[in-house]
Amino acid sequence: MQIVFLFYDGMTVLDAIGPHEILWRLPGATVQRVAHRSGPIRSESCGLALNAEYALSEISRADILVVPGAGNAAALREYPEILAWIRAIHESTTWTTSVCTGSLILGAAGLLTGLRATSHWAVLDRLHTWGAEPVKQRIVEDGKIITAAGVSAGIDMALMLAAKISGQQAAETLQLGIEYDPAPPFDSGSPEKASPEILEALRARLMMKFEKE
Repeated sequence: MQIVFLFYDGMTVLDAIGPHEILWRLPGATVQRVAHRSGPIRSESCGLALNAEYALSEISRADILVVPGAGNAAALREYPEILAWIRAIHESTTWTTSVCTGSLILGAAGLLTGLRATSHWAVLDRLHTWGAEPVKQRIVEDGKIITAAGVSAGIDMALMLAAKISGQQAAETLQLGIEYDPAPPFDSGSPEKASPEILEALRARLMMKFEKE
């Protein structure tokens, strides 16, 4: 089973590393990390770099494709060769997936037209731009495309995939192995739960970042 992660400059690390930590453990899994050009990829996390061992031209198929998001995710519209590669890989996948604003990348590649999808809450409505139906859920499955909401939702998405591939018992074992038992110190992890002051302050900051795209 060939699992391919798309890396690109400015990506959100946890969008990729959360699912990576689960999916590489699946029996028979081969994980490949690919970027426009192979080598170090600068994330948005204060200088933290990830390594892509393969260039786009070296990977022509995948059983599972994982596309992480970023504050500048929609900027990949300026790289038609990346979008073309996503479309080509999608033809061979069993599952094409995204985390957070990675769904905007799938949309820009033309894969979400007429489909239900989710994304980070702050940009959920932008899915309309790509002909998708925005759905306010943590995980949305439509055909072979699975989209996850913001950042941490990628872990949930990967566990769901693990259950589809290897069965629920295997997925529960993986969950136990990484001790994924969320008990956050604050109940402020969604727009519905956060205080109005926190919500509006963060929304303003995020919109400033997204509008730079």
